[in-house]
Amino acid sequence: MQGSSPKLVLYDFPASTGRDGWASFSPFVLTVERALKLAKLPFEMKQVAMTSIKGLNPTGQLPVLAVDSENVADSTRILHRIEELAPGSMTGGLDARGVGEAWLWEEFADTALYPQVLATRWIDDRGWPVVKKGFFGSFPPVIRDVIASMVRSKMHKTLAARDFTRGGLEACEERLGRVLDALDARAPESGFWLGPKASAADIGLFGQLHSMRLPDTGFRADGIASRSRLSAWLDRVDSATR
Repeated sequence: MQGSSPKLVLYDFPASTGRDGWASFSPFVLTVERALKLAKLPFEMKQVAMTSIKGLNPTGQLPVLAVDSENVADSTRILHRIEELAPGSMTGGLDARGVGEAWLWEEFADTALYPQVLATRWIDDRGWPVVKKGFFGSFPPVIRDVIASMVRSKMHKTLAARDFTRGGLEACEERLGRVLDALDARAPESGFWLGPKASAADIGLFGQLHSMRLPDTGFRADGIASRSRLSAWLDRVDSATR
């Protein structure tokens, strides 16, 4: 980086996991948080009220990273912005081909793994109590269940419309099992996903997979832990981005 460092503020949802190592329920916020730490960029993390999110991002989505007065939305765009601020932090010294592959893996994580995070928390009855308490626990009891059920129903429809859960939760579980097996077979025995240094590939995959390792959803965490190569690699990324 050249010149003075900009002030960085990472905005998150107004819910906390209460778990060390899981700074956010959002895998995308978690991804950006770990990317900033990997890049060794000082930042502040702020929770923002749901009613104020559109003031940061018209789509109403987080994360948003404020870079001085510039609000950067979308985790992929934020990772590219971090690479601009700290050259090499997201590309890990890779050549052009490796850089391209790193961003493809980051995209894979967003499109193939994120729906599994949602299904784990919002569709599966074993995971639902975790987000219900985390996101709706502060609501008055008289309306808590009503609002939570409405939001959960909307999530059901969203995932079904994306043809992700249309075959039912059992088919979703089977798909995740195949993906985790493939990732376990692909995971490096040492180092990081594409070489000796971590890159956007590690950050993107880690954000989604580590979110599914949340101890509160032990049924999913245990499934990942049973893939020893994948689990060991996740631990290395965790250590490198603390």
